[in-house]
Amino acid sequence: MAERLARETSPYLRQHADNPVDWFPWGDQAFEVATDRDVPVLLSVGYSACHWCHVMAHESFEDPEIARVMNERFVNVKVDREERPDVDAIYMEATRAMTGAGGWPMTVLMTASGEPFFCGTYFPPEPRPGQPSFRQLLDAVHEAWTERRTELLEQADRLTHAVRRVPVAVEGSELPGTATLDEATMSALAAHDARSGGFGAAPKFPHAMGIGHLLRHHRRTGSTAALDAALGSLDAMAAGGIHDHLGGGFARYSVDQRWLVPHFEKMLYDNALLARTYLWAWQLSGLDRFLSVVDTTLDFVLEELSTPDGGRHSALDADSLPSEDAEQAVEGAAYTWTPAQVRTALEAAGLAAHTTEALEWFGITERGHVEGASVPNRLHAVGRLERTDTISAVSTALLAARRRRPQPTVDDKVLTEWNALAITALADAAAATGRRDRLDAAIDTATFLLDRLRRDDGRWLRSWQADADGGRARHLAYAADHAALVEAFLALYEASGEPRWLTEAVTNADTLIDLFWDTDGGVWTTGDDAEPLVARPKDITDDATPSANSSAAVALRRLAAHTGEHRYAEHSRTVLRAVGGVAARHPLAFGHLLWAVELDALGVTEVVVSGDRPDLVAEVRRGFRPNVVLAWGPATGAPLWDGRDESGADGRAYVCRNQVCAAPVTDAAALRELLDPNG
Repeated sequence: MAERLARETSPYLRQHADNPVDWFPWGDQAFEVATDRDVPVLLSVGYSACHWCHVMAHESFEDPEIARVMNERFVNVKVDREERPDVDAIYMEATRAMTGAGGWPMTVLMTASGEPFFCGTYFPPEPRPGQPSFRQLLDAVHEAWTERRTELLEQADRLTHAVRRVPVAVEGSELPGTATLDEATMSALAAHDARSGGFGAAPKFPHAMGIGHLLRHHRRTGSTAALDAALGSLDAMAAGGIHDHLGGGFARYSVDQRWLVPHFEKMLYDNALLARTYLWAWQLSGLDRFLSVVDTTLDFVLEELSTPDGGRHSALDADSLPSEDAEQAVEGAAYTWTPAQVRTALEAAGLAAHTTEALEWFGITERGHVEGASVPNRLHAVGRLERTDTISAVSTALLAARRRRPQPTVDDKVLTEWNALAITALADAAAATGRRDRLDAAIDTATFLLDRLRRDDGRWLRSWQADADGGRARHLAYAADHAALVEAFLALYEASGEPRWLTEAVTNADTLIDLFWDTDGGVWTTGDDAEPLVARPKDITDDATPSANSSAAVALRRLAAHTGEHRYAEHSRTVLRAVGGVAARHPLAFGHLLWAVELDALGVTEVVVSGDRPDLVAEVRRGFRPNVVLAWGPATGAPLWDGRDESGADGRAYVCRNQVCAAPVTDAAALRELLDPNG
């Protein structure tokens, strides 16, 4: 039993290898056994950093009696949603159709052909008002399967029909334009929390892509309302406990409206997306506090989520042991402080005289925020992150003391899509700041992916895990992986000037179109060569990460400008025609797609810098210019380079917009005027 999950690349699956439950990984074997035994399949979906997944595992899956019932009556399948977003998407759609909500852990009962007939999320070990216990659920499903199976099969047919509906909201063939962008901004501002920043009530998520849209809207229109909402939200998050003020980086979300108490898991994708958004805010505003957040966030990724050779791990767990001799992990135990703990740590570092100053700076009180302990924060001084030498020394001492505590578990699988997001953030930061170490880190990650997650036949894979034999990759990559790679390779090309990255972008774009394209518009989640599932999902809305279709629309539109290949732009437009119309009313679900709308509606500004002119390259990178693509370094043979072959200091900048080119310029001030004619 244990061997099945022990061999998996997912740490989440391996965590369950020693359960008394006879778990199967997702695959034909489980469904064949269910057919032979004539029993339902019980599917449990979660992920390594999910707190309530751990709770349900401890309460139910580690219980020998519960396991006995599960093993006797079901074939039990465990899935890591991060490795198998296709499986997760299908059954999450069924869960929402049945219950009106979703989340993890997800619990689904289905037939041996994969058709769901009962869906839910967390079930407690004992019944609660309005909610059965997990054992009661198992008994009820078993009774229905043996006594009233026809009813279950009818329910399975209805749910399967629901998940097979392709989730594309076609609202005519018109391309969305600037009116869509303006309406989306108004919708986002209506949802904005003017008091605490961000959008909506608790639990509160960062919505980096929605904030990015507001920054672009200000860049385009000069809207102070959009700018204030965006910068105010970023300031509030940076001040809150969701931001790790000692170790850098951001937690997944805040359980309260003020950003004070986070759900302590720290995900690679959140930190990649937020680093890029804070970088944009710095470029737009010139405020150094935003660049400081970029630096500490990327440093966190490089220091705590990295393999020795450039891969980036997926997450840090929310839970950890409160002490070395504790038996039960506690959420946030590694991160919270009491005044006594601060005092002890500073005494050990010879900084006891600064205890009161440290407590005040980080908002640590006797009352605390979580079980009598405090989450370090700056909500009493939003927008004031600059540290004195004393506070810097205190921070170093507290971080050193924190690292001596039991640490959260690292989900050390390497996911292609999430690593691509990290490449983009690192490359953009390198370009904007001139930091070569950031560019080197981005190249290291890209090289890791090319070496470890691309098969010899060129097919990309989704997930890699280190093992005694040097590591192995599994699962065919999805549309989101390929689209994120196109964006990442374009970011690397613009940051480095090395044509090989443009070549990789083109190769991935062609694969994306060849394997994933739906002739009715957009990309399927899975490729044409993927295993058949009960439905073929299509990733439409942005969630914690950009949807595959949003990312494809942005990447292909920008790639068209770099290559002169109009087919890429036309493929981007098919996505916009299919779903762009609903983006205006739901900007937080289409924040990244709105960038593609803007690129198409306003056009892309193409800049080529010939010769060796780092001053002109730096000028293009200096500001926040989301509609600009930059080509420099060796000529690629693309139409952008036709007749632009100056060398050395004779190089110049060529600027074209909407098929109209200005006269080339040779100094940074003239280039700035072309790029920002309105100042």
